[in-house]
Amino acid sequence: MVVETHIHNDYVTGGYDLARRSGCPYVVSADDQVSFERHAVRDGDELSVGKMTVRVMSTPGHTDTHLSYVISEGDETPAVFTGGSLLYGSVGRTDLVDVARTDELTRAQFHSARRLATELPDATAVFPTHGFGSFCSSGAAAGGDGGTIGEEKQRNDALTTDDEDAFVEKLITNLTAYPAYYAHMGALNRTGPTAPDMTPPGPLHADELRTRIDAGEWIVDLRDRTAYAASHVHGSVGIALGTQFSTYVGWLMPWGTPLSLIGDTSEQVADAQRMLVRIGIDELQGAATGSAEDLSGGDPVSSYPRHTFAELPANIAAAGEATDGDAVILDVRRDDEYAAGHIPGAAHVPMHHLLERLDDLPAGQLWVHCASGYRASIAASLLDRAGRDVVFVDDDFSNAVDAGMTTHAS
Repeated sequence: MVVETHIHNDYVTGGYDLARRSGCPYVVSADDQVSFERHAVRDGDELSVGKMTVRVMSTPGHTDTHLSYVISEGDETPAVFTGGSLLYGSVGRTDLVDVARTDELTRAQFHSARRLATELPDATAVFPTHGFGSFCSSGAAAGGDGGTIGEEKQRNDALTTDDEDAFVEKLITNLTAYPAYYAHMGALNRTGPTAPDMTPPGPLHADELRTRIDAGEWIVDLRDRTAYAASHVHGSVGIALGTQFSTYVGWLMPWGTPLSLIGDTSEQVADAQRMLVRIGIDELQGAATGSAEDLSGGDPVSSYPRHTFAELPANIAAAGEATDGDAVILDVRRDDEYAAGHIPGAAHVPMHHLLERLDDLPAGQLWVHCASGYRASIAASLLDRAGRDVVFVDDDFSNAVDAGMTTHAS
């Protein structure tokens, strides 16, 4: 059987198609409003798989219809699949269903985690759907790839405090921004998405790329950030292929915008296509491979300089006082990161708000940084595309301290 703990808000599920192809029952909460046939289950139902019994446990919070699945064999309870109810060191965020219900669902999450801890043995292994670094986590999930109920009792905020109000306040206070494309995932998953068409996109030549860019379409360059900064097709967007590639494409690109890719190789394009279909972007307009010079069709290529924090110029101006001849630091980290410590005088626009706030940016040359360089590389490409004079600070923020800069919490 194929089981779903909840209707996912962060990616397009493969569960429905896997069940359809394998001929297995597709187990989904009876309370989920879906448009496909499923094996509907509720709290307390039991399913048999060989010698194992799968007990359904209602654990609302991450979503209002969330389920966990307790695995038993004889007198043993070796595992529980907790979805977004109980993560390693954290719990799933509670604001994805309806922001107005965040308090209600956070309280439900508190009680769901405690129900799991109360009803299951300490030795039961915990298998969540989200791990370290996931935007579906409500806080800093623990690293690693394993944990037990007993270990969670020692490290998980939902289990280490009996004060429900304090837990709710802390969780809600620590919720950070999440990708804009999440708004579309639940609706897609309620339809029972089938396997995407992975036919390679058709080839695009220089004149076609220019036509699409001029029409407002997105041309995303997959090459690493160093290569992109040195030379790229004017008007493209640089989002290096990596683990967070699809997250930031889905977060920044207006939903439904026609998309084409530029890569070093057709294999790189195929890898990007595979990542994009997981967030519902399954119709590429085309793809191109080759050098920026060849793909520019004789037009000048674009570039911008890369520097480190140690190379910041001495005449950095405060954001509110900058003129066209000044250099200004632009911090594109999230609000919570900026509040924890920043360079005094820096302008601050979180990267996911950059496109809507281009007119709010200070005058002058923008030295763009984030925490590690990845987001700053994307932001630099967006600013270059908008015609700004930009310098990409390709450096770790911790080096700002090592370079003698004063940072402080606000």
